[in-house]
Amino acid sequence: MTEMMIGYEDALAATLAALEPLQPAEMAPLWDLTGRVTAQDLTAQDNAPTTDVSLKDGYAVQSADVAQAAPDHPVPLRLAGQVAAGGVFAGQVSPGTAVRILSGAPLPAGADAVLAEEFALRDGARVIALADAAAGRNVMRRGSELAAGQCIIPAGTVLRPAQVGLLAAAGYSEVPVVRRPRVGIVATGNEVVGLGLPAATPGSLSGTARRLETGQVFASNLATVAAWCRHFGMATSGTVAADDPAILAAALLDALAENDAVITSGGAWSGEHDLVAGTLAELGWRKVYHRVRLGPGKGAGFGIWQGKPVFILPGGPASNQMAFLQLALPGLHRLMGCPHPGLPARPARLKAAVSGQQDWTQFIEGRFEWNDGKLWFSPGKGPNRLRSMANCEGYVKIPEGVETLEADALVLVQVLPDVPTLWGIPQQHRSFGGY
Repeated sequence: MTEMMIGYEDALAATLAALEPLQPAEMAPLWDLTGRVTAQDLTAQDNAPTTDVSLKDGYAVQSADVAQAAPDHPVPLRLAGQVAAGGVFAGQVSPGTAVRILSGAPLPAGADAVLAEEFALRDGARVIALADAAAGRNVMRRGSELAAGQCIIPAGTVLRPAQVGLLAAAGYSEVPVVRRPRVGIVATGNEVVGLGLPAATPGSLSGTARRLETGQVFASNLATVAAWCRHFGMATSGTVAADDPAILAAALLDALAENDAVITSGGAWSGEHDLVAGTLAELGWRKVYHRVRLGPGKGAGFGIWQGKPVFILPGGPASNQMAFLQLALPGLHRLMGCPHPGLPARPARLKAAVSGQQDWTQFIEGRFEWNDGKLWFSPGKGPNRLRSMANCEGYVKIPEGVETLEADALVLVQVLPDVPTLWGIPQQHRSFGGY
């Protein structure tokens, strides 16, 4: 069987090479841009500020008038008026005069500097300058924040909150972004019972709590995959299909019709009830690969069906999630236009050695901890696979061709979302247990 498998790195490369960001782009409003990926370069439509403005409360002056001003050499100026942000001073600053100006207000004609108010005294209709203000001091020049025609956000940028603010400053109320894929998830198995599924396609299941019959299991893999997709902003629909070729084919056709991508869960190997790959072949998909030297997750597969990606995930919970995170998620991120598909990683030191198979890529789960100012990754899982997965904080990869990573080695660890340890919570306030 090994010779029929593809290496993990080759599978990942083939997945990403087969996919492109979804087209066409869609317009998203300003208030819904965080985390979205820009579909084109975005340029400033106008200068910001649109004119020279004051950076401080103070007095607009001609710098030459106050060049010699000092506490022991005060310089009197005639107060000619005032201007606030949003207003315009109708006159101009002539030699020997000053205009009271507030932060953000347009610099009056004739002025070339702003004397900060802490360096001036007000004396009725006069202003007493106690310090100099060189040309340009406390002035934000026209276009210094944004210049008309300047590219402010390039295509392919995953927008952060401050970048959304920048777009607002440039006058954008909506921008074109890459669409997030809608994902249809089909769980297979006579023993699988749908519960609380995000119903959206014909035949989808949803329901309230119920008890299982002997030999049945709830569709936890489906719920997990849907939760992962939704965490990254993707819409999902789900259904459970029995181990019957006609029922499975109908469920797959429904999922394909309603979604941008399809994920199957279970039925991925070669037993009598493992029908997914064969059914997809009969329906005409183009298989890119099936079965990967990936542990856990060897039953993973990927192909293109009517222009849409289909990911085959194994049925075992650990294999199901690993195949999703290491192959399906990067593919979905590619559809979203994400510049760095897959889970983020950060360096940490291994608390204990980990071993794998030399001809396979292995991913080992574990948790983070801080010790002596260093971030450590403690590999290992508990005896209960579902609770172990639920308590996992990250994965370390043992690449193909490597059998062991030694203790104290500095490695890159894939980080799962919202890990409390990485928020800086002291280790003594957390429990490593919970399995």
